[in-house]
Amino acid sequence: MAGNSQRRGAMRKTGTKKGAVIGSGGRARRALEGRGPTPPAEMRKGHPASRKAAAAAKSKPRPDSRPTTRPRGELPETVVGRNPVVEALRAGVPATALYVAGGLATDERIAEAITGAAERGIPQLDVSRPELDRLTGNAIHQGVALVVPPYQYAHPEDLLSRARDSGRAALIVAVDGVTDPRNLGAIVRSAAAFGAHGVVVPERRSAGMTASAWRTSAGTAARLRVARCTNLVRTLKDYAAQGLMIAGLDADGTTDTDSFELATSPLVLVVGSEGRGLARLTRTVCDVTVSIPMARSVESLNASVAAGVVLAEVARRRRLETPTPD
Repeated sequence: MAGNSQRRGAMRKTGTKKGAVIGSGGRARRALEGRGPTPPAEMRKGHPASRKAAAAAKSKPRPDSRPTTRPRGELPETVVGRNPVVEALRAGVPATALYVAGGLATDERIAEAITGAAERGIPQLDVSRPELDRLTGNAIHQGVALVVPPYQYAHPEDLLSRARDSGRAALIVAVDGVTDPRNLGAIVRSAAAFGAHGVVVPERRSAGMTASAWRTSAGTAARLRVARCTNLVRTLKDYAAQGLMIAGLDADGTTDTDSFELATSPLVLVVGSEGRGLARLTRTVCDVTVSIPMARSVESLNASVAAGVVLAEVARRRRLETPTPD
């Protein structure tokens, strides 16, 4: 019965806080009032929509602020490793700094890299190995790294201006989806060797003028301008509107190099990618597609090799057409 001291829990012991000894202070009444309407998802902490809105607000630039990120293709490149650094310096690849790890044992390659950088006025910076690891993204640098600035691309119209100033029929090489920078460098080298006025590369799905492309070009990239366009098909149409003929290099071409009569006309030679060749839209703007006669046992050539063969034929035909001075 109530108050029976013998029943467990019937009596409250002195000093315990069990049970209500005073009023709730209104908490019970306020709990029954509710919290009002549910706020929007963007205002609810922890909600995915709230996190997304916060990220968008953080990334949105203020009116008085400058962009903190560089456009695509304008970040410096770091060449790492003793042999690649020496080859880049031999090829005349432009560089802004040579990093050498402190306490590095000097061999012939390190000595040549340091001497070559000094002769070209490239600053040498001694850094610790942990710092060099950080600068190179933990790549295998062998204690040396070369910082190459972003390539300064020309505008496609600049190549036409160079052709007009030369007094010769325009010859421009356009690459369509060539993704290997070594192939691009070899194409630039062939274009310079056979009198082209420049090379055009698309901004997307194509190799750029990286240090690897510079090395393969054997320094000719310093003398021959490389232009970048946002849309290759549109650029080819612009060239065609200004009187240039568009010839696509294709294994199943409508003509071959033996009967390539357009070689002496103002010309854009389009080189397709290593695997699929010319893209469908690119093929639609070509006035002619050109193939290279080959033995039946060989299906195709590397993109840069094929470009060199056709450019050599173009140069030969142009030499025959130009009268030699008496």
